Amino acid sequence: MSAKAARRYTLLSIAAAILTIGLKTGAYLLTGSVGLLSDAMESGVNLVAAVVAFWALSYAAQPADEDHPFGHTKAEYFSSGIESILIVIAAISIAIAAWGRLFHPEPIEQVGLGLALSFVATVVNGGVAWILLRAGKRLRSITLRADAHHLLTDVWTSVGVAIAILLVKLTGWLILDPIIALVVAVNIVWAGFRLLQETGTGLMDSAISIADQAQIIEILEPYKRQGILFHALKTRNAGSRSFVTFHILVPGEWSVHTGHDLCEEIELAIIRALPGIYVMTHLEPKEDPSSWLDQDLDRAPQGIDSIAP
Repeated sequence: MSAKAARRYTLLSIAAAILTIGLKTGAYLLTGSVGLLSDAMESGVNLVAAVVAFWALSYAAQPADEDHPFGHTKAEYFSSGIESILIVIAAISIAIAAWGRLFHPEPIEQVGLGLALSFVATVVNGGVAWILLRAGKRLRSITLRADAHHLLTDVWTSVGVAIAILLVKLTGWLILDPIIALVVAVNIVWAGFRLLQETGTGLMDSAISIADQAQIIEILEPYKRQGILFHALKTRNAGSRSFVTFHILVPGEWSVHTGHDLCEEIELAIIRALPGIYVMTHLEPKEDPSSWLDQDLDRAPQGIDSIAP
């Protein structure tokens, strides 16, 4: 459901990208500024990234099946990974365009109208970025967060380009135009690197946030005071879906039914506190020594006889 809800926001991102491409391209054609050209090219990346995000979220929204029993939510990382690559390609293209102007500067025309179009595009990007960032946090979607941060980078890029063009107009230093375009290229590469780093972290099954882990521990605390023990707590993120597993140690004389009821109670408490999380528990008798030997991910293949006191 989270991926389906997030997918609707990518349509807003696609529409905004098409609009800003038109506005920024118009600003470039009016002024001839390579800085505004670099800004328009970055909006082109935004459009491709938004289309890829729509595809990734459509795939991530598919229910679990026999081949993917834990769902398809990791498909979101394809979007952020592809977007980071596109960002680097855009930066290289901008740098190439700016390099020639660095040695052969050209005058900038119709600055006022060009900057007006750029300003409208910047307002559109800023508004959409704010909407996507809030939705990304609420829906736990790395795809929407990545798109939002990229649009925010675009906003600051546009502001920097506008300042440079105004300085060119005031000072007559035409070389400032290609210089700011090169600065834009470097800034875009940095944004791509951060996005690629976040993608890699997600693909490596990173743990859920410290705040969410603390919330789980807070839920378990009252049970500890009742003599119930817990260990082997492990968490991971997979796009908008999170997973948590842990062992619950109870008195060995408890019935299976009593233990099962406790597990259900704890699992539901965590799910209510952290929507979109999948909880799996393992019940163990706390008096049995073997219950304390299965906390590691790579468990040694020991038999019961070998661990008996």
